[in-house]
Amino acid sequence: MTTSLQLMGKRRFAPLFVTQLLNALNDNLYKNAMVLFIVYQLYDSPEMETLVSGVATALFVLPFVLFSATSGQLADMRDKTGIIRWIKFAEIIIMAGGAAGLLLAAQGMMVESVAIPLMFAALFAMGVHSTFFGPIKYAILPQHLEDHEVLAGTGLVEAGTYVAILTGMILAAVLSVGQSTVAVIAIALVGYAVCRFVPAAPPQSKDVKVEWNPIRASRSLVAFSMRNLELRYAVLAISFFWAIAAILGVQFFPLAKNVLLADKQVAMVMLVAFSAGIAIGSVAINALLKGEISARHSPISVLVMGMLLIGFYLICRTWDLQPAGELFTVTEFLAQPLALLLVANLLLIAVAGGMFVVPLYAFLTTRVEKSEASRSVAANNFISSVFMAVGAGVAGVLGFFGIPLAEQLLLSLALCLLSAHLSRKLYRVETQRIPAAA
Repeated sequence: MTTSLQLMGKRRFAPLFVTQLLNALNDNLYKNAMVLFIVYQLYDSPEMETLVSGVATALFVLPFVLFSATSGQLADMRDKTGIIRWIKFAEIIIMAGGAAGLLLAAQGMMVESVAIPLMFAALFAMGVHSTFFGPIKYAILPQHLEDHEVLAGTGLVEAGTYVAILTGMILAAVLSVGQSTVAVIAIALVGYAVCRFVPAAPPQSKDVKVEWNPIRASRSLVAFSMRNLELRYAVLAISFFWAIAAILGVQFFPLAKNVLLADKQVAMVMLVAFSAGIAIGSVAINALLKGEISARHSPISVLVMGMLLIGFYLICRTWDLQPAGELFTVTEFLAQPLALLLVANLLLIAVAGGMFVVPLYAFLTTRVEKSEASRSVAANNFISSVFMAVGAGVAGVLGFFGIPLAEQLLLSLALCLLSAHLSRKLYRVETQRIPAAA
């Protein structure tokens, strides 16, 4: 914990941390403002709402599938700080387009023909933006931090990301559409100003070449990540975790509205609890491991997460409460006998998730040469995005065909078991340093 606090006062970490925080804040403010507007104001169909939520999630992660390999190679052959500045400049333009789409939709002008396509185009562009930023935010840490600081830095970046997600969700719920459009542009401008203070991070090798063909680049990236056993198991375990997160993310708003009969502010309370839990778990695991990069607590963490998911499912199944009006308000919801138990359960699911995933991210940048760190993170982003897209797509299709939302939660349990198995194999390789059965 002391190391974490010390890093926050260092220029070699603080500007990057704030840049990433603002990046995640803007992503989630825009995405949630858009999805909330569509779910609560444009449509009144559980099937369509789940489908739209799934499409939005899948569209945001699609660029990770297409461009992760290229982004990792580019980050290893160019100054990472220079790339960050170009990315943050592009964010200003993207958010201006997304804001225009939101304003048109709110005014009821050209909703189907212009506004919705423009909003989804901006969402896709933000996915591209995050694809190129993603490898850098972790891979730059070993360049700027000492070895014993990397886990603390990784935990802070992960925790900051979820604090930003939490804040973005709250703002999306409380701001009007007009206020949200001003906010996303303002945050993009501040993010660009802050990124100018990130210290230089020159390439560690001159031998990296960029493969612009996405198929060949992705194939090469996957092969690179699978050659190293520790990297292989870390990447696969993280990917199953993000598939779980994608399934839950698609379900949040429709589940809150159609199963719990709650308004969008209640959905925000649930997402706040989830994001706060990830942040708590991300910082707690660093204190528990005392800066050591190890997967020893990851298997039990994800198994606990799975057991808590069963509890969340059972609460949703037994929820048979009717609001006085059309939907529960936050005050009415929290007064229900099962509400606090449900929110606490969700918080603990996320704490376990944060404790599971943060040490695995540290493996990505410390088990390869510094000149390969961006490609290592990019490999994880590519594979995780495929898993997320599939998870979000499956959840959206299940919802469209009328599979009850509570039952869809059970899909996550099998993925928890797979993540526990892979992280256990990772820990075995870590401790024995001998080849493990693939």
